Amino acid sequence: MTLKDQSRHWLRKSRTMAVSLPFALLAALVLIGINEAGHMRSQEAVEAMNEGQLTRNALNRLLQSMLDAETGQRGYLLTGNETYLEPYDKAVTTVHANLDELRTRFLKSPDDLQQFANLSREVSRKLAEMELSLRLRRQGNEDAWKFILHTDVGKEHMQSIRNQAHALIDRSAQKVQESRRQIVQSLMLSRIGIATVTAVGLLAFYMYLRQARTLQQVNQREQEVLERERERLEGLVRERTASLSELASHLQQVREDERGYLARELHDELGALLTAAKLDVARLKSKIDHQAPDIAERLRHLNETLNSGIALKRRIIEDLRPSSLSNLGLTAALEILTREHAEGAGIEVETNLEAVHLNEATQLTVYRLVQEALTNISKYAKAKKVLVTVHSYPTHVAVQVRDDGAGFDPAAVGPASHGLAGMRHRVEAAGGRLTITSRPGNGTLVSAVLPQPR
Repeated sequence: MTLKDQSRHWLRKSRTMAVSLPFALLAALVLIGINEAGHMRSQEAVEAMNEGQLTRNALNRLLQSMLDAETGQRGYLLTGNETYLEPYDKAVTTVHANLDELRTRFLKSPDDLQQFANLSREVSRKLAEMELSLRLRRQGNEDAWKFILHTDVGKEHMQSIRNQAHALIDRSAQKVQESRRQIVQSLMLSRIGIATVTAVGLLAFYMYLRQARTLQQVNQREQEVLERERERLEGLVRERTASLSELASHLQQVREDERGYLARELHDELGALLTAAKLDVARLKSKIDHQAPDIAERLRHLNETLNSGIALKRRIIEDLRPSSLSNLGLTAALEILTREHAEGAGIEVETNLEAVHLNEATQLTVYRLVQEALTNISKYAKAKKVLVTVHSYPTHVAVQVRDDGAGFDPAAVGPASHGLAGMRHRVEAAGGRLTITSRPGNGTLVSAVLPQPR
């Protein structure tokens, strides 16, 4: 009998047993349904009440902060005393925090979100009006700030803010009242339902006990079927994983080969073209009339442009396939890489590099690992100092890149972080192990252990 036939056999048997236990199953399901429905409705109502209360508190804090800001602003305008600006700045900061909190709360309610948008717009206008008055006061423009102070613009803005806030508070109060009614209805429904289902459950309990043993045997056999299926799927997953890993390694090697080919083509063809252009410029420079400054300046600019193109060509070639790695070795290549990165990114990079004996592919893995780590540091870490170390041991080589940057939570890194995934795959494909240790605010340590060749 195949696995599929066994599953069908036990499914038919379980359906037969289910027919003999209609009352027990019905009572249990109805009881669970009533309890869960009552619990969920009550929980939702309590959460809605709590959310409404928190929203009202946030709106009240917003109004109070606006009043504090206006008080500090008017105190400074009337007296010119800088001490009034401290409560003003603190109140403005609190206003922005309150707006962010309210925006988060109203995202789930489109109707309230529109009302909140109006409130936020009025708050922004009022803050802009107060900031304009302060700026005019600091600039000594007495007539302008006094004119703004004596107009009804600020009063109208504050009244509009109060109206919008009170409208949102009233909506929150209505939601709280509705949640209370839901709780009362849920409790009453649960009370009546539980009493009814309990009577039915007592009648069906005896039937349930008779069938429990048989049902347990059916479940056990179904678990055995599922276990065999799970083992089969796990074996299939292992095969697919190995196949994908081999394919990724092949694609990575093809990519490196293509980069090497492109680097050679750029070095030979583009290098020859740029060198020939420089020679032509040198010949022209020797034959032109030095009394024509415009032509001499053009040739000088052309020569500088060619030098920049040669330098750009060299950088592209080094990024595609570092010649220093094959010509000078891993240690010298890493020293050049770190020095150029330090100059380009403005970061202090220290190195502690020991001579290691690795094959060409593993050396390229170490080089790409350090290169990717330095690139990530310059993009995201905001670090001031980086330490790159390579140590050789009898059985393995340890590579570490440590920075004092912002750090991150490794557990929060998603599958879209292809840079880290590529680093890990390179190291594992070379038979090594990659470890990333980081914490927000405490920098990051990228550590790789690669086996020594025999």
